Amino acid sequence: MSDSGWIPELVYEEADESGMASSIPMIYVPTGEVMPPVLFVFESRATGEFEPGVDGSEVPVVQMDLHQYASMSILKEKLGPELYDAIRLALGLRPLREAVESGHKISQRIQNNLRPTPDLSE
Repeated sequence: MSDSGWIPELVYEEADESGMASSIPMIYVPTGEVMPPVLFVFESRATGEFEPGVDGSEVPVVQMDLHQYASMSILKEKLGPELYDAIRLALGLRPLREAVESGHKISQRIQNNLRPTPDLSE
């Protein structure tokens, strides 16, 4: 939470007419606020067990585990390349240089596919 009391909220975009929507959540950051360097998120998982609630009815028991998600851009800025790549590897990502090269190749293939092909019938 920031000094102003703003609390980041994860949201998902609504599906368009085709039913497509991104599965990557967004956080709308108000003017004057900054994206938090770390997000804390509780994982809530039903245990399959039940216990009496306040009114005596059965309520499901859930297990709550706290997870922390750090900003990769801050880690990249503050850590040396070797440590940053070690963290990327630990998270199941490729080393940065390899990922950038792969991204450039993908972008090039997309650009090549978008270029108009000459009409040879003329």
